[in-house]
This record gives sequence, C-alpha cells and structure tokens, in this order.
Amino acid sequence: MTDQNPLLALRGVGKVFPGVIALQGVDFTLRAGEIHALLGENGAGKSTLIKVMTGVYQKDSGSIAFKGENIHPTCTGDAQALGISTVYQEVNLLPNLSVAHNVYLGREPRKFGLINWKKINRDAAELLKGYNLNIDVTKPLSHYSVAVQQLIAIARGVDMSSGVLILDEPTASLDAGEVQALFKVMREIAAKGIGIVFVTHFLDQVYAVCDRITILRNGTLVGEWLAKDLSQHDLVSNMLGKEIAHSSKTTPVQQDENEQGEALLALQQAAAKGSVEPLSVSVKAGQVLGLAGLLGSGRTELCKLVFGVDALNEGDILLNGKPVKFKHTREAVLAGMGLCPEDRKHDGIFGPMSIRENMIIALQNKRGWWKYIPLKKQKELAEHYVKALKIATSDIEKPIEQLSGGNQQKVILARWLASEPVLLLLDEPTRGIDVGAHAEIIALIRQLCEQGLGLVVASSELEELVAFSDKVLVLRDRKKVAEISGSQINQQNIMQAIAGS
Repeated sequence: MTDQNPLLALRGVGKVFPGVIALQGVDFTLRAGEIHALLGENGAGKSTLIKVMTGVYQKDSGSIAFKGENIHPTCTGDAQALGISTVYQEVNLLPNLSVAHNVYLGREPRKFGLINWKKINRDAAELLKGYNLNIDVTKPLSHYSVAVQQLIAIARGVDMSSGVLILDEPTASLDAGEVQALFKVMREIAAKGIGIVFVTHFLDQVYAVCDRITILRNGTLVGEWLAKDLSQHDLVSNMLGKEIAHSSKTTPVQQDENEQGEALLALQQAAAKGSVEPLSVSVKAGQVLGLAGLLGSGRTELCKLVFGVDALNEGDILLNGKPVKFKHTREAVLAGMGLCPEDRKHDGIFGPMSIRENMIIALQNKRGWWKYIPLKKQKELAEHYVKALKIATSDIEKPIEQLSGGNQQKVILARWLASEPVLLLLDEPTRGIDVGAHAEIIALIRQLCEQGLGLVVASSELEELVAFSDKVLVLRDRKKVAEISGSQINQQNIMQAIAGS
C-alpha cells in the first residue's frame, strides 16, 4: 500500500490520564510489507500508542484507520479480530500448556463439539515449520527456550493477523544468533505484505532490520524518516531533544588509574549473560561514577549486576581489592553496598509501612532479624535522617506512600545511609520528583562523596551527570562504548558517545 493508502494510519491521536497528557496529536503511518521502528525514551508515549492501536486504551481524540476504514477497537479482542496482533517482550502465553494449544488458544478447532487435538497438533507443526521450528508441538511451552517461545508467539500472532504485527521489545532476552534468526523471520513476514511495528531500544537493530523510523518524545511526534536517511547521530539527537555538535568531537580522556588510592569498586571484564557485555570500570571512595546511555542501554542491568540481583557469569568484581561474587543481595548489603532502584514505587518503598520502618529495614537486615533494633533506636535514627536530609514530614509513623516522590527518594537514601555503606548505587535518583527536590538530591550526592562514599549513579539526565560525576561510563546496547573523565565530561561528549559519532 502507498502513503495515500496506508495499512494503518493514526491521525492526531490524543490520550489523557488524570493530570497527564500521554499523547498529543500523534500521527503514525504503517505501510504494508514494511518494518517500522517506533522509538522514544522512557515516557515518550510508545506504550500508550501501542495500547491505543490494540484497544487496551481508547483514544480521546484523533482517528485510527485500518485498510482505509476507520476503526474503534475497545479491547484487544477487537483489534485481533480486525487483524492487529501484538507480541510482548515477556511471552504472554501459558507455559504449562502444549505448544500447539498455545498457538490456537481461544480459537481451537472442534469436532462434534470437542477440541480436535489431532488437527491442532498437525496444523501447529505445519505452521511452525514455516519459521524453521521443527519441534514437538505436544510438549509444554516451558520445555523450550525463550527464543523459541518468542517465535511461537510471533507465529500465533501472524496466524491471527491479516495485516499488522506489533513486536514490543522482542529481542530483549535473545542472544546475537537468536536475534538474527528473528530478523530473518521478520523479513519473511513483511515480504508477505504484513506491516510490522518494531519497538526496541537497540539502535543497531533498528538499522539492521527496519525500513522506516518514527520517534516520539514527551507524548508528541518528533518525526518520521526512512531508516537509510536518518543517521544514528541524528536519531539520538531527536530522541534526546538536544543538538549534538559534529565539530566538537573529543577523544575522552581516561581516568588516571595511578592516582592516589585503591579502587573501591572495580569491574574487570565483568558480564551478566543477556544483560551486560564484558566491561571494565572502577570507582574510588569519594568519587561518583555516572552511567549514561539511552533507555535499554544497560545502566539498570549494570547496577543489578554489581548488587548481586543478576549473576556474574564472566570476569571479576572487586570490592576494596577483593573479589566478590554475590549469590544474594543480602551478601552485597553485608559487604557495604546499597541500591536505590529505578522503580521506586514497586522496588524501593514498602508503601503501607511507616517512614521509620522503611528507614531501618536495611540496617535490620544487615544485623539479622534475631538482633532486633530497639524501637527507641529506630526512632532516633529516623528523626536524625528526617532532619539531616530535610524530609518533609510531621510524623515518622506516617505511611511512606503518603509522601511526595522526592521525599520517598530521600527515605530510601536514608535507609541505606543508616546501614553505613561504603558504596551506593543510585538508579535514576531524580526521576519523577519536582524541581526543588531534584536540586536537593544532586546536592546530597555531592555531600555523600565528600563524606567518602563511592557512588554509582545511573541517570538519563545529562545535566545531572555533568553536575556530579567524576567519571562517566557510556553504555549502548548493553556494551561499554566510552569512558569520559575530568574536564572532558560535558553534554556534547556524552551525547556523541551515545550516538557513536
């Protein structure tokens, strides 16, 4: 189909949630037989747009046309009936059921009112052969690898679709060989006239398989380009909303590892399978190591690797010169580490519990639950950190969920400071907090360094990284691409490294 007769056309689409404009006047055009990348940083509106396409959300304004006809899907079933299917990063099939049953789940062929298992198994096996999957379809889905499960989900989606297949981060859990196999399947699907929407954070993959690129930022359309006409430099610039000067490229100066003082934390070709490629970096006591990169670049994964959330599969991690390999996060806490997670609401706070209880929980875990911290000591600690960190509350017994985002973040910081750490990992410490709290958190980071702590801070805010980092590690596609130190730390150099320019 041509631009005049696109397969799927969204025009002026808007979606508003209480207090938030998620989408504002967004256009999106998908042509038959093309693979179209939908890109944007966290909060850009990608997920909301997909949910509008597939009937999870109903648009508040604008129009959606499929094969030239206006459509109004009110649920995913409506979208699937029209020919629009989605395959998510986490395979949303049933692992305990057979492969064949998963392929035809909800639309099982019947004979005399009963499910025709013979036909299901025969048809599923035939269907999957088209994806180079010669497997036993009678075995449970859980018997097969994530990559195979992903292809099974895609086969199901294509079989249900007459036109549009949406792939939401399908390569996140795949290795390089599996990614190439998936791309081959995607090209074969597109060759049949099906339009594919490909959501990914891996920029190299965009250029490897996509025909066209649409970028969103803050719920609005930035633009649409043919992939061959948009350089990676300009792609990153458009995603970030900042110009990257071509002429000011500088070779990053490496940190002088011979400077006085042993590294507090050192990674030596450390890697976590599927999460972080082998990399080396170090941070000394009193230093801030900033982690830069686009969403999905590996910043969060690196923090999880250091803290023992993800297993170390290769290389070494040294703390105060001694190798560590944590089997559990409690071992990291006992070693003197703390982690303030990116998703504060789900991974950081215990909402119904009090400010006091949230503050002392890491120290209590470190001491062991059989060495209970007396209530008087708990209150003294909580009152101390409320004052020291200027937490806005009148009562330490108030549930933490009643505090603002900035004050919740301060409570999480207090939790780890109370455990007397030597190294703090802060993942997006200023996300979702107001401007005033923003400045306070940045000031706290510098203050903690002056007290001798080592900090690793992942942030998507370049201004923040420049403001507090002694060294910046730049990641792209889960790999280290640059290390910038001292006077070389500026927004231009960081953006150039992210863009690979």
